[in-house]
Amino acid sequence: MGLGRTFSVALVGLCGHMVEVEADIGQTLPAFVLLGLPDASLNEAKDRIKAAAKNAGIPLSRRKITVNLIPASLPKKGSGFDLAILMSALQAAGDVRPSGGTVFLSELGLDGRLRPIRGVLPAVMAAVDDGHPEVVVAAANRAEAELVPGVKVRSYGTLAELLLAYGADPVPLLLPLDGAEETPAGHGSPSAGDCREPDMADITGQHEARTAMEVAAAGGHHIMLVGPPGAGKTMLAERLPGLLPDLPDHHALEVTAVHSLSNTAAHLTQLLRRPPFENPHHTATTASIIGGGSGVPRPGAASRAHRGVLFLDEAPEYDRAVLDALRQPLESGNLVLHRAAGTAAYPARFQLVLAANPCPCGMASGKGLECSCTPMQRRRYFGKLSKPLIDRIDLQLRLKRLSLADMAGAAEQEASRTVAARVHEARRAQRERLGRWGHELNSEVSAELLKTELRLSRTATVDLDKAMERDVLTGRGYARVLRVAWTMADLAGLAVPGRDCVSTALAFRQQVGAA
Repeated sequence: MGLGRTFSVALVGLCGHMVEVEADIGQTLPAFVLLGLPDASLNEAKDRIKAAAKNAGIPLSRRKITVNLIPASLPKKGSGFDLAILMSALQAAGDVRPSGGTVFLSELGLDGRLRPIRGVLPAVMAAVDDGHPEVVVAAANRAEAELVPGVKVRSYGTLAELLLAYGADPVPLLLPLDGAEETPAGHGSPSAGDCREPDMADITGQHEARTAMEVAAAGGHHIMLVGPPGAGKTMLAERLPGLLPDLPDHHALEVTAVHSLSNTAAHLTQLLRRPPFENPHHTATTASIIGGGSGVPRPGAASRAHRGVLFLDEAPEYDRAVLDALRQPLESGNLVLHRAAGTAAYPARFQLVLAANPCPCGMASGKGLECSCTPMQRRRYFGKLSKPLIDRIDLQLRLKRLSLADMAGAAEQEASRTVAARVHEARRAQRERLGRWGHELNSEVSAELLKTELRLSRTATVDLDKAMERDVLTGRGYARVLRVAWTMADLAGLAVPGRDCVSTALAFRQQVGAA
């Protein structure tokens, strides 16, 4: 009896930590001891492993088995350690040959099948970065693991097949009959061709709102739409992802890694190329939006919308604490969640789209003669949207109710494909201009850069300066207007924004507060 050693990965948020799994078989009475701060689900691995080994044809030793998960001070959770623990125990017993630096990531079924786990993509990324390019996963996780550059993936459907490949005696193994093994379900990840995205051509009228959505898409800006029911707020928000270009490789890998942790219904088979769209209900809790759960918090809607769109319909109906929790990621583009069980960091660089009625009854538009709300009710309604949150929204639009004449006289509208082409060119111009400072979009430009290298002339900013002198804008608002102005210049093909671009950007920001 010797010492067995394998490797696995413990995930804390998206950060993976290599875990060395040691197994020792003693000369005392039967027992199975698991060390290294395992959680409840990991502690249950002892019984799963015993049953899986027996049903694969090579039962574990009837002596005391001690398994140590190193580093012992790092809390470990989940069923993804099952296979690594079993392989180290069988190595210690001499039933299989040493596996070297191979990383094992799989849950075990009682019948010996290898079951898929969540978070395979970030786990494999961590293994490759740490110098362990060879990984073993369940067959259903193979396609997801192969998304990581430089990895060598070995996958199996059953434990008996894996043990045979690692030198176990084939005589006692209970190998599946030909064609009898379970074939993983062919669940694919969403892609651009899976379904037709809503088209901007469906929007009737609302020319100003369409222009604002194009600007938001081109520069990655946040936008708020206020208008009566039926004005098209939701339709506009749902069409924003269709204006965004496909994600490049490095962004697609980030987005897919987040969805790998939160995906429970399907196994990812390809990188998520289309920007995600999250539309949580207004009863959502802070934990569901920001992230949470028992133990180390899991990503919420804000992180699942990374590099995409987070749409909050009926925004004033959300709890104020939920809305204010978005203020930090709107500035930093990431979320760091501290809990007693650990700290998890998730990316959260999304475009926020807020939609709201003008009042609780929704009829305070135009002359507002049909509105039944009191002034106090209106103040309470919009009081859910704090000024610091609204100050972080670049484009603030007030939509009008469409009349019959507007609908009858509306010309044929541009399709999303046409608008997306202009957005693509505007983003290309931004990358060429901002690449030397490490930025890709105007919305990411720092206020310091706007004051120095990208400073505009006093002639261009004269209207903006006057608004600042009248205390209409905060310093943050001043910078956000300039970012929107740069985006408008990119859409117009201008090298530098002029006074018209800055004034239009300022007007887009002041509509919601107008009477």
